[in-house]
Amino acid sequence: MIQTPDIERPPQELMSSLTTIGSATASGELYRLGISDPQILGPVPMIPGKTVVGPALTLQFMPKREDQYSVDEYVDPEKQLHRHVLYHTQPGDVVVVDARSNMSSGVFGEMMLTYFKGRGGSGVIVDGCIRDFPYAANLGLGLWLRGVTPNFHTQTNIFPFAVNQPIACGGTLVMPGDIIVADDDGVVVVPKKLAPELVKKAKVHADWEDFSRTKLAQGGDLRKYYPLSEEARVEYEAWCKEKPQ
Repeated sequence: MIQTPDIERPPQELMSSLTTIGSATASGELYRLGISDPQILGPVPMIPGKTVVGPALTLQFMPKREDQYSVDEYVDPEKQLHRHVLYHTQPGDVVVVDARSNMSSGVFGEMMLTYFKGRGGSGVIVDGCIRDFPYAANLGLGLWLRGVTPNFHTQTNIFPFAVNQPIACGGTLVMPGDIIVADDDGVVVVPKKLAPELVKKAKVHADWEDFSRTKLAQGGDLRKYYPLSEEARVEYEAWCKEKPQ
């Protein structure tokens, strides 16, 4: 029987705090915390308006070699590791797949994604493709993909190789249990150990942007309000004191 490791999930309150931040703010603040490029490059949002924040279940594909992997789609399914990553699903989890930017293998289809959704999964990030997209799009999952294909997962030249191990998705390191922040701007990987500091910094950032947005909408001077000048900071601090908590 194949055994694959589970992930260590961050506290739920920490992930809840990240839901209001957005990928753009998360990326900018991570840069200031020393992570120069936390974006997963390649997968794009396929379900407009969808936002997910959750811990990463990771799946790695490798180039197919028949002496290592010759299993057909429905033959001996429990040898197929793309199933095993989904067995670990808990509510809010995000599955992140290094599919080697392959555009001819559908790493998941409707049935697998229905199972993932039924287990409480929230989002799917694939540096490659899925299949059965018209059905998958109606499941209520967030989907960030390179594209779609009619082919099944091992039909062409890749196969699932490892579950919940470090992967490179879109050229970005993803550790099992890292927090994924994904929305219409893209996908950002938040290292677990940096998440508490990110929440603190992002809260301050969001507050002054709310203030600046209000001022700019009223015709305020861009040079004064974005970013905050010293002159504007005095107004901002007064605004913070008056704002309902």
